[in-house]
Amino acid sequence: MVGSVRERWSARPIVGPSAPKLAANSADTARGWWVTAVLTLLAAVTRFAGLGSTTDAGVPVFDEKYYALQAWEMLHNGMGVEDNPGYVVVVHPPVGKLLIAGGEALFGYTPLGWRFSAAVAGTVLVLLVIRIVRRLTHSTLIGAIAGILMIADGVTFVSSRIGMLDIFLAVLVTGAFGCLIVDRDEVRARLAQAEGRIALSAFGPHLGVRWWRFGAGVLLGLACGTKWSGAYFLAFFVILCLGFDAAARRHYGVRRPFLGTMVRDAAPAAFALVVVALGVYLGSYAGWFGSETGVNRHAVAGGGFFSFVPEALRSLWFHHAAVLDVHTHLTNSAGYHHPWESKPWTWPMGLRPMLYHFPEPELTTGCGQSQCVRAIMLIGTPAIWWLAVPALGWALWQSITRRDWRYLSVLTGYAAAWLPWFAVLDRQMYYFYATAMAPFLIMLAALALGQILGRVTDHRERRDTGLLLVCLYLGLVVANFAWNYPILTGLPITLSSWQQHLWLPSWR
Repeated sequence: MVGSVRERWSARPIVGPSAPKLAANSADTARGWWVTAVLTLLAAVTRFAGLGSTTDAGVPVFDEKYYALQAWEMLHNGMGVEDNPGYVVVVHPPVGKLLIAGGEALFGYTPLGWRFSAAVAGTVLVLLVIRIVRRLTHSTLIGAIAGILMIADGVTFVSSRIGMLDIFLAVLVTGAFGCLIVDRDEVRARLAQAEGRIALSAFGPHLGVRWWRFGAGVLLGLACGTKWSGAYFLAFFVILCLGFDAAARRHYGVRRPFLGTMVRDAAPAAFALVVVALGVYLGSYAGWFGSETGVNRHAVAGGGFFSFVPEALRSLWFHHAAVLDVHTHLTNSAGYHHPWESKPWTWPMGLRPMLYHFPEPELTTGCGQSQCVRAIMLIGTPAIWWLAVPALGWALWQSITRRDWRYLSVLTGYAAAWLPWFAVLDRQMYYFYATAMAPFLIMLAALALGQILGRVTDHRERRDTGLLLVCLYLGLVVANFAWNYPILTGLPITLSSWQQHLWLPSWR
């Protein structure tokens, strides 16, 4: 089912499959799309059901209050940019807020309006993870397992139902990762076609235009245009892309694969993933460039050493410096504290969740008692997130000892979402920063579950036992998600039930 756990260097691509093989592949492809469609529909139902039911007396909850209002301004000021003079500085780029504005254009300044685009993004994220895992494993079943885990993940579920930016970042970087996986496969197909001519050059052939890598650059530019932390993925994915190229050249017998990668692939990769991303990022500020009232739009004027640089670009640089100043000074040592802040070492297991909404129990009804709780808590489904440490350990083991490129590539995405935050530990941080970690954690879990399922060549008893274990685990995940559902969606529960949902002291 999963095939070989690693790619053997001596393996050659299969050329000219037989008609029965083609028919089987066609049937499996069709089955894969049907499974994807059904699970994506289920994801949409869970993300959209009761989407606008929980608010803070009809107004946005938590940080929705910033993004929903700024998106509404972008929609109605005619320029697609925030222009409220009350803002000292707007601390995030415009892409995510423009997406929120799209939902508000459809449904107005309502909870459904400012959450609609997030729910769409969360649904698309499930689809992407299914297709990526299916491509990594060549298994529709393992792709479906990944989809079930994504649907039942509390972090991406809550992030899909609230008008904030993190779900957009997650879907964009996951899409970029998927583009690079497809690009890897296409590069190997091109090298397979050129295999007879590879020996003519020590560096290997030129690989031509690579549109999937270009698509990754566009998505990474949009990710950076949503939150600056998208730049972490840009850096890690450049390394991943070049690693793919070097491994492919070595696999197909290029005499100097690493030097060949530097000569043939480094400059095109820099263009596709860095220059294109930068262009898309600057393009996301088109409304700001065309505005006369945008924040800091005319902050810089006149002469000076950099007077040869257009005034608009100098003002944008000033604006970014002001944003950076806000972020760098939002630290614990400067006195900024929040009761629900967390540090990155707590994120893999979700040890410190984020409470978005908690009205006074005395003023809350609907549970059959005089005091009720209607909470929205960002919390990872424990049956998934509490296994993060062994999942990461297993992935590292497979990457190092068996050179399994699939684990290593997914670990790269996970590391991009997590490790850079350790460099700024004094900064005020929250668990919702871990939203971009979730799809990569799910991919790692799905790969491991695929190994538990076993291979098609394994003994039937071995495969049946693996299938039973995986089904029991998925049942546990779904049950855990169902148990947490009331505190993920703001359904009314009793005070005693609320206490029963808080399993760890750090959740209180």
